[in-house]
Amino acid sequence: MDLAKIRNFSIIAHIDHGKSTLSDRILELTKAVDAREMRAQYLDSMDLERERGITIKAQNVRVEWKGHTFHLIDTPGHVDFGYEVSRSLAACEGVVLVVDAAQGIEAQTLANCYLALEHDLEIVAALNKIDLPAADPDRYAMEIETVLGIPAEDILRISAKTGEGVDLLLDAVLDRIPAPKGDADAPLQALIFDSQYDQYRGVVSSIRVMNGTLTAGSKLQFMNANATQDAVEIGVRRPTPTPVAELGPGEVGYLIAGIKDVGEARSGETVTMLSRQASEPLPGYQDPKPMVFCGLYPIDGDDFELLRESIEKLKLNDASITYEPETSGALGFGFRCGFLGLLHMEIVKERLEREFNLALIATAPSVEYRVRKTNGDIEIVDNPADLPPTQNIQHIEEPYFRVSIITPKEYTGTLMDLCQSRRGELGKLEYLSPERVEMHYQVPLAEVVVDFFDQMKSRSQGYASLDYELSGYRESNLVKVDLLLNGQPADAFSTIVHRDKAFDYGRRMCEKLKELIPRQMFDVPIQAAIGGKVISRETVKAKRKDVLAKCYGGDITRKRKLLEKQKEGKKKMKAIGRVEIPGDVFISALKLDD
Repeated sequence: MDLAKIRNFSIIAHIDHGKSTLSDRILELTKAVDAREMRAQYLDSMDLERERGITIKAQNVRVEWKGHTFHLIDTPGHVDFGYEVSRSLAACEGVVLVVDAAQGIEAQTLANCYLALEHDLEIVAALNKIDLPAADPDRYAMEIETVLGIPAEDILRISAKTGEGVDLLLDAVLDRIPAPKGDADAPLQALIFDSQYDQYRGVVSSIRVMNGTLTAGSKLQFMNANATQDAVEIGVRRPTPTPVAELGPGEVGYLIAGIKDVGEARSGETVTMLSRQASEPLPGYQDPKPMVFCGLYPIDGDDFELLRESIEKLKLNDASITYEPETSGALGFGFRCGFLGLLHMEIVKERLEREFNLALIATAPSVEYRVRKTNGDIEIVDNPADLPPTQNIQHIEEPYFRVSIITPKEYTGTLMDLCQSRRGELGKLEYLSPERVEMHYQVPLAEVVVDFFDQMKSRSQGYASLDYELSGYRESNLVKVDLLLNGQPADAFSTIVHRDKAFDYGRRMCEKLKELIPRQMFDVPIQAAIGGKVISRETVKAKRKDVLAKCYGGDITRKRKLLEKQKEGKKKMKAIGRVEIPGDVFISALKLDD
């Protein structure tokens, strides 16, 4: 295919600014999908995406427009799926930046735009939803020009819902985004930018050819994995997968090589011909750094191996997950998993349960701490159970986030109060326009991951938007709070918190567990402790048999003797008894902050 006839671009925007709707209109306008088969959010293939109304996975599709071939990648908008966006941009020469004409620039708009500039991509800006009564395209066009430096007259006005202006947007893509570069005669270099596992066909990889030509049936070398495979099928998504004989430089498609070992086709892998190999692999991607950690355990211990295989297959489709085996005294065998954020953690757990038919318990989310020990060693701890004894700790450092919040000016006070209650420090505050403010805070990551986003949305009536990035580690006054059931620590409930909040956390957890733990034949004390010091206690009272039922009158000593005998029995039972905790108690208790 003639390189001058190809355009590769991604659609980027803040969450809910109309990316998926714009993709639908482009599919309709280019007649890629038959009108009878068309449905809303056509490229969002997961039920989870449709239910939540968000894009989780980047999706690519090939369409034809005025004799040219467009490769379009629809990307997620939520900050937790930023890695999907960065991988998609590596397969493009330009982006369409979509901004809501009723809301203007949001935090993720800025983050994605800067990401595109880092990749040196051409940006075509468009104001969407101009059909809304609240839309003010002229005002927000000036805001984009002020903040991002894109001339207001170059910004297109479109409505993805009605289709108005979408044809002009495609013409702008044709005119402004450069054609890809590549040499068809050079040795093959193709980049895998996404993969998924099909139980019948093995690994299906999304691929962008940089140099050379990929032909069906040829022998391939996966350079990083050092594995050899046959190209069983190559094709393009129109959006239905359509096999083709070859893919030339600049083209995007899919590759099926009959791979059953999921480790061979990771994102960032370079594919070349076995007979004529490229001299070096393509740069690939940097591994993302997980921010939030939690333990995932199967409710049925026999499902451990199934969980291992399921996480391996899911990691192929979502390269930002990290995992390693761990054991818990209360929950048995499981995996310590790392995620990019709390929504990412929620989505991964739900996908494992739905796609692989698993029932899972997730422990309380925690972050990665640096512990400086008294002997000078530094230990990285992401599981509270692994924290060294208090006497061996010199100090603990916790990660801080650089948080950027964009909000209408009337919510500034309530959002500043939220940040300060989470131990945040104000960096700077600037007006993007007379009505909109951008605030920069340094906030401990542990304070952000649980419910910061929900609180921010409720305090600003949904108008504030958030973007964040890791800024470094700082020394803090942190302690480990243990929960003891009948004197035995329950490691699943251990957590690391700031000393000022330790008492409150311990008290709430004890109260919650008192409601949830079923009554035993003996009293069960529930204690929250920091080291050897108990900071809170509740007691689950014992079930009692009425031993005095048979006494009708008579001397009090008779009754006292029966009660003493019962008391001795309870004491003995408590000494040898073990508190049985049903699995749903862990699930309910760990929803403490919901």
